[in-house]
Amino acid sequence: MARRTKKEIFTNVEVIDAGAKGKTIAKAADGKVIFLSNAVPGDVVDVQSFKKRKSFYEGKAIAFHKLSDKRTTPVCEHFGVCGGCKWQDMGYEHQLYYKQKEVENNLIRLGHLELPEVTPILGSKNQYFYRNKMEFSFSDSRWLTLEEIQSDGDLGDKNALGFHIPGMWDKILDIKKCHLQADPSNAIRNAVKDFAIKNDLEFFNTRNQTGLLRTLMIRTSSTGDIMVLVQFFKEDQIKRELLMDHLAETFPEITALLYVVNEKANDTIYDQEIICFKGQDHIFEEMEGLKFKINAKSFYQTNSDQAYELYKITRDYAGLTGEELVYDLYTGTGTIAQFVAKQAKKVIGVEAVPDAITAAKQNAQLNGIENVEFYVGDMKQVFNDTFIKTHGHPDVIITDPPRDGMHKDVVQQILNIGPKKIVYVSCNSATQARDLALMKEDYKITKVRPVDMFPQTHHVENVVLLERR
Repeated sequence: MARRTKKEIFTNVEVIDAGAKGKTIAKAADGKVIFLSNAVPGDVVDVQSFKKRKSFYEGKAIAFHKLSDKRTTPVCEHFGVCGGCKWQDMGYEHQLYYKQKEVENNLIRLGHLELPEVTPILGSKNQYFYRNKMEFSFSDSRWLTLEEIQSDGDLGDKNALGFHIPGMWDKILDIKKCHLQADPSNAIRNAVKDFAIKNDLEFFNTRNQTGLLRTLMIRTSSTGDIMVLVQFFKEDQIKRELLMDHLAETFPEITALLYVVNEKANDTIYDQEIICFKGQDHIFEEMEGLKFKINAKSFYQTNSDQAYELYKITRDYAGLTGEELVYDLYTGTGTIAQFVAKQAKKVIGVEAVPDAITAAKQNAQLNGIENVEFYVGDMKQVFNDTFIKTHGHPDVIITDPPRDGMHKDVVQQILNIGPKKIVYVSCNSATQARDLALMKEDYKITKVRPVDMFPQTHHVENVVLLERR
C-alpha cells in the first residue's frame, strides 16, 4: 500500500533561494527545507506540503502575502501548466545569478574543489525563440484544466498537439503558441493540427495505442533550412499523402519534409526508417564557415547561437598553438573536434553512437578537414592503452559527456595519460563535480565559466579548464 502523506500548511514563509531542478527553497519552522515549484526567491507565501521526508518537504504555494521584486510577468499563456519554461516568472538577470550559484555550489560542496575566480556566466542573447529543435505530441484527449473540468459548458475539440504534462506520460497539453522556437514553427504546428481535424486524421491515443498521428518534429537552422518530420502510428497512404502534400504546398520553405511509420509502443525514432517525402533528408547548420549536416536522428546543440559561444570558450581554454594532439571524448557528430581542428595538429574524436560517427566523418569531408579522425565505441572500453599507443599521447583532452558524466574508468584512464590540459564541458555540474574530485590531486582548476544554453529553465552548461600540477 502506498504511503499517504499528511498535508501540512506553513504560513508566512519566505522563499530564500533557488536550487536543483528548478525548485525554489524555503524553510519550515522545524528547520526542514521546503522545495517549491511555483514561487520565486523573495516571495512570502503560505505553503501546503504534499510530500514529507526525513530532511525536507515538497509543497506548493497556495497564498502569496508578498511578491518578490525578482518576479516578472510570464509571456506564455501556458506557463504554470506546461513544464517547459519553469523560470519564466523570474527576471532573466536573476535566472543567471541562480544558475551560476548552483554551478559554484556543486563544484565546492559536492566536489570539495578549490576554484579560481569564476568567470561570470555567459547569458543568451535570445531569451525566447532560441531553440532549433522542437518535438510535439498528438493526443485525442487533451489535458483539461480544473476550470474546464468544473464547467458545464461545451469543452470543444478534444484533440491536442503539444507537450506532455510533467510526470504524466499520457497527458498532452494543447499548445497555441510556444515561445521557444522562431517562426514558422508555430504556424506549421497549428496548420498541421487544423488540417488533421478538418480531414479526420485520427490523433494518437497513448493508452490504447490507437490513431494515426503520433509526433511532429520541427528543426530550423541559422542557414534558413527547415526540417519537418511527421511520425505516423500506422500506414495509411491516402491520409499520409494528404497531410504531407498539404504541408509541402502550404510551407514551400520547408527544405526537408520527412515522415516515419512507427508501430512500436514507444515513439522513439532512432531504430526506425526515416523516409524523405520532399526535398533533402537533412538540413545544414553553419559555424565559422564550417557546415554541419544534420539529419532527423542527429544530435546538435539546440541553441545554435549559444553553441557557438560555448565552443569558442572551449577552444580558448584549450589554448592550442597548432602543435597539439587533441582527443575529443564523447565527440557526438564531431562539432567541437572540427571547430578546434584548424588550431591543432590533429584531433581524435571518440563516440559510442555509430550514426553520430558516420555523420562526423561526413561533415569533416564536407568541410575539407583532414586532420581529424573519428572512432566509434563504448568510451570505457575503446579508450584504453592500446588506443593511446595506436593514436598517440594527447597533449589536450576535451570531454563533453552526457548528463551522467564520465565512467570512473574513463576518468582513471585520463589520469593515467596525464595530458597537460583537460577542458571539461558539462550539462550537469553535479556529475562534473564528482568527476573533477577524482582528478584534483593531479590537476588544478584554473578557469571556470558557466554558459546559459536554456533561458527560462534551470539548466546550465559549464566549462572547466584543468592544468596538470
